[in-house]
Amino acid sequence: MLRSSVARTAATPDGHTLGSLLRRYPGAQEPLSCEPVAEGLLNHGYFLATTHGRYFLKHHLDGDLGALTRQHRATRRLAALGLPVAPPVADEDGRTVTVLDGRCYALHPWIEGGHLGGAALTGDRSRRLGALLGLVHTALEQVMADAPHPPRPPYAEAAADPARTFEMIDELLALARLARPRTSFDELAEHRLLERRALLERQAHRRPAPGAEPAAGWVHGDFHPLNVLYRGGEPAAIVDWDRLGVQPRAEEAVRAAAIFFVRPCGTLDLAKVAAYAGAYRSACGAGPNELAAAVHRVWWERLNDFWMLTWRYRLGDRRTDPQFPAAAALAVWWTREYARVQDAFTG
Repeated sequence: MLRSSVARTAATPDGHTLGSLLRRYPGAQEPLSCEPVAEGLLNHGYFLATTHGRYFLKHHLDGDLGALTRQHRATRRLAALGLPVAPPVADEDGRTVTVLDGRCYALHPWIEGGHLGGAALTGDRSRRLGALLGLVHTALEQVMADAPHPPRPPYAEAAADPARTFEMIDELLALARLARPRTSFDELAEHRLLERRALLERQAHRRPAPGAEPAAGWVHGDFHPLNVLYRGGEPAAIVDWDRLGVQPRAEEAVRAAAIFFVRPCGTLDLAKVAAYAGAYRSACGAGPNELAAAVHRVWWERLNDFWMLTWRYRLGDRRTDPQFPAAAALAVWWTREYARVQDAFTG
């Protein structure tokens, strides 16, 4: 079940907490300032300045020490292979997680950089992005070879059931129609929900069959523009490894492209997608059939997905509202241009 950070707000660590934390990192010295820079479902982030330098302080809300240890080990090993990551700083005892008053913190070096969406990526940069993700997947296979796969629900790879989607559509329609004051967003939500229901009724026979998912492996789990920092046009760091896990690898590549290369009108820049996908396939050895299966499953996933409306109407969290128009339009356009999208990913 989704949980909103609106209901899980954490205060900026006070001077006492910061002092206790930094005493475990003698090289960090004394705190000067601590400012929020990120707030999400899985963590809160802070820009921490000390008398020694600048850091990114991460407060992991869920506090899963096993998962954190796995993430930190993976990023340290990836850094050793030369990938652009920002592993956590180890304290004087070699630990990378500090628990204070029941809260889990990790200290990372501060990485200067900015985010680039698909509109800012040239064809060459799109190719390099695809090659980078392919390298991440092959490197994770190497560095996580001795790690047991985390437990996954038995339904994790099952394609969405349209019968359940219809129930969700009805629920969200009722909530959108009851919204007061009624806004243009509510009008758009109602239009897209009705449109999607009709589309699904026509496409229900194309639900991916059990066992049709492509090969699974270790993936970043949340590869999108806000989790890739660029400096001077080159990737400086891939951040936020909280969803590191085992999933169909090619599906991560397709999901990432659907975020990086979606236009505001809800279409994909297929020329950049083709450049990105070709480089991804070359970097990790994924074949056209693997990408084709991933495209089909992610298309179906998008067709049945209403997480942004769930955040707004069930959780009262409107942070994703600006993304909804393009994402909702993409599902419809993708259905219409299904063959062209497949060709862009498979070459």
